[in-house]
Amino acid sequence: MNKTVSYSILISILCCLLFLPFLGSVHLFDWDEINFAECAREMLVSNNYSVVTINFLPFWEKPPLFIWLQALSMNMFGVNEFAARLPNAICGIITAVVLFNIGTKLKNTQLGLLWVLTYVGSFLPHFYFKSGIIDPWFNLFIFLGIYFMALHANAKTNNTTNKNILLSALFIGLGILTKGPVAFLIYFLCVLVYWVSTKFKKVVSLKQIAHGAIVLFLVGGFWFILQVLMGHTDIIIDFVNYQIRLLTTEDSGHGGPIYYHLLVLLLGCFPASIFAISGFKNDSNEEPSLAHFKKWMVILFAVVLILFSLVKTKIVHYSSLCYFPLTFIAAYSIEKIISGEFTWKKWMGWFIGIIGITIGLVISLPAFIDWNKEKIIASNLIKDDFAVENLKATVHWSAYDVLPGIIYMIGISIVLLLLKKKKLKNAIVGLFMLSLITVNLVSIIVVPKIEQYSQGAAIEFYTSLQNEDCYVETLGFKSYAHFFYKQTKESNTINNAGNEWLLNGTLDKPAYFVCKINNAEEYLKSYPQLKEIYKKNGFVFLVRKPRFR
Repeated sequence: MNKTVSYSILISILCCLLFLPFLGSVHLFDWDEINFAECAREMLVSNNYSVVTINFLPFWEKPPLFIWLQALSMNMFGVNEFAARLPNAICGIITAVVLFNIGTKLKNTQLGLLWVLTYVGSFLPHFYFKSGIIDPWFNLFIFLGIYFMALHANAKTNNTTNKNILLSALFIGLGILTKGPVAFLIYFLCVLVYWVSTKFKKVVSLKQIAHGAIVLFLVGGFWFILQVLMGHTDIIIDFVNYQIRLLTTEDSGHGGPIYYHLLVLLLGCFPASIFAISGFKNDSNEEPSLAHFKKWMVILFAVVLILFSLVKTKIVHYSSLCYFPLTFIAAYSIEKIISGEFTWKKWMGWFIGIIGITIGLVISLPAFIDWNKEKIIASNLIKDDFAVENLKATVHWSAYDVLPGIIYMIGISIVLLLLKKKKLKNAIVGLFMLSLITVNLVSIIVVPKIEQYSQGAAIEFYTSLQNEDCYVETLGFKSYAHFFYKQTKESNTINNAGNEWLLNGTLDKPAYFVCKINNAEEYLKSYPQLKEIYKKNGFVFLVRKPRFR
């Protein structure tokens, strides 16, 4: 067994220990996590895997590949949080092994290991592998598509690298099948920018383009072709309109300034982001194949950042594809710093100290807010009634719960001390290990308690209705939680009437409603047939019973 294989096996084992434990210890979060998990659950209930549904009605926002993975997981492990998040944990294991092998091929084992460390040792990149959202697989597919195109473009004779073109098309096709045509848009823009940077040097032949297009069409277009053959062209039309709306409008209130994603990457990808800043500079002495790959990573980073900074809808995970180039450039920079080729800059230490201490304080803040919530509520600083009632949730914070933040701040102080003593390698490796441990502690200790404020009362109510034959719906806010945690077996909607028939129509069984305290009075006044059951943590729970029962 060679060294690379041995390291790959070790990395796989360590990633299993990082990503699998406690995977189902907290409820899925609205919207995205529950959205996709509910689509998978409904596939199991209906035994229909060709059409994606929500509330057992066609759901045209996403293609089905990731949802198929979740459905497979639920078939094996049951309909629960662990099964919904397992595909991304597996993606995390695969991603780490892929990064190690690519980094090793590009230069050496050290670069491969550093790339793995910078990825899994940064906050958001690590945390996403513990989630149930689509992006980890989507990003991996696009990255691999770019990687194989980079291999093709760097070959001494492009005519011998049809395999790389086909693999590139295959992975971009899988990206399309995961989240949609934006996978091809990003890929196309990257190839276009690279082509322009070479002063329009021939990169692919027409024959290779044709072969790649066939693979891309068959893989990426598989589900779309299936929908057309089944007569579901309306789903395709709605899907296309939705993609256009995401690019041109602020969908569901998710707006933000043009620097939104730059800030997300700086803070969310800490500490890799700090090292990446210095790694973007050109190095004329670099080995050609490594310089070539770095060029592709800079192009990928710039394309994704600029594209989603211009897009009107601003959501944190839209820029998550940047994690691949950002962590590579960070690993590249660290390898240069350790070898003495790059000089350590004082500003890097300042950034590590300021951002690290700030993150530590933020991690500790929820416990201190809860301990002083009566004073905060009495001060009237919070103007949103729903947020005030959320804060009143009974959540037990002990002194131990602030330890992750305190440990992180102490660890940052030790890192700064090591940097001052010029022990750069120990300081840098220690920094990423510290962040890796902290993100796991936060996931286990802090996140479940935060969830109790934001949605705990509502999910408790939905779960209590699992054994009752009834309808359940939300009023005044969008949610998928009532479908998943009630485990509905049929649609709440009749004749596309939405909530109206539940509120005014002739019911055959009780209909339960959940609204926020801000608009509960308005609903009770407009629909006197509704009766309040109880209210808890900002949510008001209502019922409308059949007239004759």
